[in-house]
Amino acid sequence: MHALAGGLPSWVVGLIGSVAAACTTISFLPQLIRVYRLKSAHEISLVMFLVFSFGVFLWLLYGIFIRSFPVVVANACTLALSLAILALKIRYDRRRRAASAKIGKA
Repeated sequence: MHALAGGLPSWVVGLIGSVAAACTTISFLPQLIRVYRLKSAHEISLVMFLVFSFGVFLWLLYGIFIRSFPVVVANACTLALSLAILALKIRYDRRRRAASAKIGKA
């Protein structure tokens, strides 16, 4: 076991990275649950989530290229959650627009 930055053992540095990856990945779960329960994602920025998802996709590719299992797993999970939120946003926004159009025609 060799020391890395700051004299910390490599297992400590790995643990810090794993906990950070878990926190940032899990952070999307409450938003996904909220959107699903409310059947609304009106307050979520479509552009922000598109750009974010693209960035996470690039991080996933980076992890694959450098053969870093923790980077790949964390970003694959984050991308799945982010895309799920995007899919629900698009679905619920379409329903909202359709309902508004029906009300406007009445």
